Amino acid sequence: QLQASGGGLVQAGGSLRLSCAASGFDSDFHSVAWFRQAPGKEREGVSCIRSFSNGPTYADSVKGRFTISRDNAKNTMYLQMNSLKPEDTAVYFCAARYNRILSYLCLDPSSYVYWGQGTLVTVSS
Repeated sequence: QLQASGGGLVQAGGSLRLSCAASGFDSDFHSVAWFRQAPGKEREGVSCIRSFSNGPTYADSVKGRFTISRDNAKNTMYLQMNSLKPEDTAVYFCAARYNRILSYLCLDPSSYVYWGQGTLVTVSS
């Protein structure tokens, strides 16, 4: 299972770091990602990492503010969120898959098999 944590209430301009711990899996995932879903909106891709790729992918709305990382030794992925804005308020989900995917599918929710339960991030103005 994937267990997301680290959400909370923060003022605009503040920072949070989300974590997603994987347990019960016997090998490293090829792709891991963070998604978010605000009330009344569809789930959107925030950031992803694919093994053996040139680097992470970010949604335009978070480029320069968010950083995704993974620690395979700890079976954990992270999302460092800086300069948070009220529009970043959402439930954040981590996701993962074993099989390779093409780069343009990295932020597509339908690409992922395993999902965490979500952690709420609220940014006040």
